[in-house]
Amino acid sequence: QVQLVQSGGGSVQAGGSLRLSCAVFGYSYSTYCMGWFRQAPGKEREAVATIYDTFGTTSYTDSVKGRFTMSQDNAKNMFSLQMNSLKPEDTAMYYCAIDFVRGCRKGASPRDFNYWGQGTQVTVSS
Repeated sequence: QVQLVQSGGGSVQAGGSLRLSCAVFGYSYSTYCMGWFRQAPGKEREAVATIYDTFGTTSYTDSVKGRFTMSQDNAKNMFSLQMNSLKPEDTAMYYCAIDFVRGCRKGASPRDFNYWGQGTQVTVSS
């Protein structure tokens, strides 16, 4: 059974940095596509960054380009999101997710991903 366990997150002042990590259990082959998503109160869940093919091609939503970096560690079967220059508008619950088929395309939406982490809160104060 595939399980995703998140770590990291927390509270930081604007301009600060946080790192999120997602460990994948129950599936040891690095042939899945992965992503980070966030959901702010009253808003829909949105994709923040995704790696959508086996070449490691990464897509970022425009609002985080140049500030966030998604990376993967196949040896540890985990992936991370480094968030720099954080802004108050980045405040949200962040989720990691993986998929084997539908999530493996540029522009994949949250509903294309089948396996999700438990979520972690990121709060950025001004």
